[in-house]
Amino acid sequence: MSSRLSAICFHTALPAGLARFWSGVLGWESATGPEGGDIEVLPPGGAGYRMRFLPDVVPKTGRNRAHFDLTSTSPEDQRRTVARALQLGGGHIDVGQLPEEGHVVLADPDGNEFCVIPAGNAFLAGTGAVGALACDGTREVGHFWSEALRWPLVWDQDQETAIQSPSGGTKITWGGPPVAPKSGTNRIRLELALGAEADFEAETERLLALGATHAAGAQAHGRAFLLDPDGNEFTVRHLG
Repeated sequence: MSSRLSAICFHTALPAGLARFWSGVLGWESATGPEGGDIEVLPPGGAGYRMRFLPDVVPKTGRNRAHFDLTSTSPEDQRRTVARALQLGGGHIDVGQLPEEGHVVLADPDGNEFCVIPAGNAFLAGTGAVGALACDGTREVGHFWSEALRWPLVWDQDQETAIQSPSGGTKITWGGPPVAPKSGTNRIRLELALGAEADFEAETERLLALGATHAAGAQAHGRAFLLDPDGNEFTVRHLG
């Protein structure tokens, strides 16, 4: 049995504030996380991944390597999402977007970038409120994550890749080169979970064989701290 995507984790000095922000923007419920001090924002019906906000002092150095693309059902819906984000403490930012592109670029109260995409985007149709986790990354890393999660590639052209769970939902995309050099540790990271009955060591070895490497620093029992082929941190947690 392979691990599944259980959470997209935000490492932040403002876990409670960010949980309130994203819960309010998405209309998802929040709950205390499993580790004490962390807070989760739960998807409707409990299906899919959670958002986890973990206390950390990781400074923001440049633009994040990953950001959410939020979908809209109409121009009015896009305006409502933007207004709600601004009311909750978000702000407009300029990352070089052009007016004719139609999407609105914002940052949450901790400076994490995200986009509100206009209605009618065919690529994000049917994905739900969070259409994509859009990442800077190579084609190699897109193929790695396709194999790691056993999610099929739904796009693989011109060095750009995207994967999606067989059950649908949020896509994860990688924009291809040029990929900006990594500066410090990522504030937004993937967390994988493995069921209690599964072989944790065998799953860790599978991920290493696919191209992951061990992250520097201490390891913990029942948890592996790894890097994907582009050097992005991720965690595998054994639920046993």
